This record gives sequence, C-alpha cells and structure tokens, in this order.
Amino acid sequence: MLAAVLLLFPLIGSAQMHVNIGADSPLRKLQLAEMAITNLYVDSVDEQKLAEDGIRGMIEKLDPHSSYLTAKEVREANEPLQGNFEGIGVQFNMVEDTLLVIQPVSGGPSEKVGIVAGDRIISVNDTAIAGVKMAKEEIMRRLRGPKGTKVNLGIVRRGIADTLRFVVTRDKIPVKSIDATYMLRPQVGYIRIGSFGATTYDEFCESLKKLKKQGMKSLVLDLQENGGGYLQAAVKIAEEFLERDELIVYTKGRRASRSEYRAKGGGLFTKGKVAVLVDSYTASAAEIVSGAIQDQDRGIVIGRRTFGKGLVQRPIDLPDGSMLRLTIAHYYTPSGRCIQKPYVKGKGEDYAMDVVNRLKSGELMSADSVHFADSLKYYTLKKHRVVYGGGGIMPDEFVPLDTLRYTKYHRQLAAKTIVITQNLRYVDEHRQQLQAQYKSFDDFRQHFEVPQELIDRIIAEGEKQDIKPKDDAELQTTLPYLRTQLKALIARDLWNMDEYFAIINELSDTVQRALELLK
Repeated sequence: MLAAVLLLFPLIGSAQMHVNIGADSPLRKLQLAEMAITNLYVDSVDEQKLAEDGIRGMIEKLDPHSSYLTAKEVREANEPLQGNFEGIGVQFNMVEDTLLVIQPVSGGPSEKVGIVAGDRIISVNDTAIAGVKMAKEEIMRRLRGPKGTKVNLGIVRRGIADTLRFVVTRDKIPVKSIDATYMLRPQVGYIRIGSFGATTYDEFCESLKKLKKQGMKSLVLDLQENGGGYLQAAVKIAEEFLERDELIVYTKGRRASRSEYRAKGGGLFTKGKVAVLVDSYTASAAEIVSGAIQDQDRGIVIGRRTFGKGLVQRPIDLPDGSMLRLTIAHYYTPSGRCIQKPYVKGKGEDYAMDVVNRLKSGELMSADSVHFADSLKYYTLKKHRVVYGGGGIMPDEFVPLDTLRYTKYHRQLAAKTIVITQNLRYVDEHRQQLQAQYKSFDDFRQHFEVPQELIDRIIAEGEKQDIKPKDDAELQTTLPYLRTQLKALIARDLWNMDEYFAIINELSDTVQRALELLK
C-alpha cells in the first residue's frame, strides 16, 4: 500500500512558495506548450489529464519516493493511516463470489444489529452482490458511506432457510495498526506494529500497559513488513523506550534546515530488555524506531537488512484535492547515519527490484554477502559499536530467510488462495462445534489438531487446478508448516489476530532467536 511506505513530513497543507513567471521562466514555457496543445492540436485533448501527465513526467525524473496522487488516490492512501473509515464494521473475505463475514467489529454497527461471524451478505439495498461477479472494490463502495446513513443488507445464515434482513446505520470504524499484542512467554511480551498511523501511538501505549499488567519484563517489538507511515507516530513510540533528551532522529535538506526530535522523558518502557524484529520490507518510519533503539544501544535489532528509505516527503495539497508528495529532506539516525539506499533519479524500476536482487544475490540467506564501504561506518552512542549507513539498517543479529520451509507446492497453493478458501469453508461449516468444544484459546492451542479432512480438501482442490507436489518428499515437507498455518488461520477466525500470531510465531526463526537472546 502506497501510504504505508511514505514517511510524511509533519508540515501539512499547501506550500508557501515564491513562483517566478518571467519571460525566461521554465514555467512560462510549460504554459505556452499547454496552451498550444489545447488550442491548436488536431484532436481534442483532456486538459486535466494533460496536466496530470505533465506533473507525473516531472516527478518520474526525481527520487523514487516523490509522487503525485489524484484526489481519489489521496483518499485511499490516507484512510489506513487516519485510523478510521465510515462503514458497517465487518471483517470479511470473498468465498466463491460471496461476501463471508469473518468477524463483526466489536461494538460496531453490524454487531449491534445482530450480524455474526459466518453470515453471508448477498444483497445491499436490494442489489445483488453475490453470484454476479461484482468486483470487491465495488462491493466495498456500496457497503461504505457517511456516518449516520442506513444500508439494507440481505443475509444468508447457516441453518436458516429464509434470507434475513438487517438495516445497519453506518458509523466510524476504527482501523487498527497494531496487528497483535500478547505474552510470548512468561515475562516476555510481543507487539507487532503493521504501520505508523494517526492512532498507532495510543494503541501502542495501551498494548504496553496491558502487557506490563501481565508481568512483562522484556519486549519483542515486531516491525517486520512494516512499510512506515507518519514520522510523528514513530517518534512518539521511540520516546517510550528512551530517556529524556536522547536523540531519536533528525532531518535536513537543501531548503529544510535541521530539525531534531528528542525524547521528552517519562517513557512507559525505559528499563526492560527490547528486541526489534526487522526484514527487507521494514521501511521508513519503522526504520526510524529501529535506528533509534540501535544507535542509543537501547535494545537489539534482529532479522535481515531493512529496506533503506531515508527520505522525507512533504504533502503539498493541490486545489482539486490531488496532492504532490515531494521529497524535501533526508532523515538521520542518532549516530548521524542516513540509511537511504542508493538510487538513480528516474530509474524507479531498478530501485523497486532491489529486494528481489537481494534474494537472487543470496543476501537474505547470509549476512556475509553484505558489504559496506568504510566511509559509511558510524558508531552507536553508548557502547560505540560499529553500524553502517547508506543502505538500510543492518541488524545486530542476522537471521537467514528459511527458503526450505516454503516449498514450491505450498507457494502455488497459497498463490491460488486455495489454503485461505478451504480454511474459510471449514470454519464456516464447523464454527459452532469448534466454539462449543474450545471455550478458551489456551484450550484450543493445546488440544486442537488440524483434521485430515481439511488437508485432503486442499490437496484435492490443488489437483483440480493442476497443482501437485513433485513427489511425496515435497508433500511431507509441506505438511508441517501447512498444518500450523491452518491452525493459526482457524484461531484468527474464531478469535483474532493476537491468536493467529501466537501460533504462527512458534515457527518464526526470527521470533525464536529473539527469545534466545532475551534470556
């Protein structure tokens, strides 16, 4: 998601800029070209599109993170970071062209009127949305709407012959950016942050307080696959680990003077041990938190080299609701590192292929393949350990990517959504039985075993789509991870994401290494 990988500068609103439109100005040249095309060109032209294409043409010649967004793209990009949207409040998935409710949002408008997990929404305001090949985006558009408006839903519920009718009053629906919070082991808490949005700091503080009440002494902070978000959210979260006046990050650019962000003191977790988990998709604001904890010797960073986005974008609102996100500065970790990886202006495709190239080069399997020039060497502020800039944050403890666990057979099953679809069907058919048998997640985790029936369904559906293991050895290698994945997905559908990660993390080499080091 585009918004997730943008580090937003804290100055919002239209830029105050001096514009020179003299006879020799490049802007005058652009004006004359646009006027000539509009008035003299042989065919009619779309002036709006012409202007947008011109802007994009200029942006493409800059760095990889400057961008232009239409008004619609601005709304879509901002929504996940703003912390809420307006709608009916359900988590759902599409199963055979039908919207299946995974969970209604707790306390949300759908739950209030009696919609439950397993319900199928087949119509919205008397328009069929099931069995008509309607795009998921169009279904979401029909379900969402301004707070206070009503929507009439037709619902099919297992065990009830007639279609049920519910009138739901739309409301603000919170979008959580904390994916999971739970006790990983006695005294060891776990928090996974998906992105840094407007509500992330409040969610994070709530998570910290919850875990501390449960006896947390050490914390695993999971920033894997976190593409970033708001600078201020990252700064405030880093403050909770650092002492008063300790530097978190600073920014500076050609026209932007140096701005420092320091801890204000009184953080919620300034003493316990901290392990930060990162990978090659950890970017931007997530790298600020990782870099601050590493440079201040506050904790240990574990995983693989991060993405390497050290550029700051300023949003510049345009009159029609569209926006420029223009890079105006670099950010620097406390030791002085700019961790922005190298790029060539106008070569966005090469830049985007960097993570793929890391896999091909073997870097994700061995730290020895990463080499930094001596000119990029820096030192942490307290223990004076060597760290490097110029290409992401290199973890203190490298954990190689386990490519043997994920067989080609499993990747093909997942790519065709066979695993997800068959899991949803199984939970839909057995939800009441599972809820009656397992009154608590602890009971489920200890005693539930994925039935062979579900495995057989997945194998059979794979064969229908010409997906087969090359031999029995590949099948046997696939099954242990597949069973754990299915158990985690079933736990998610019966409870929530906390329970999903509580199961799936037991197979994570990075999480397990963190537990070893925290001892």
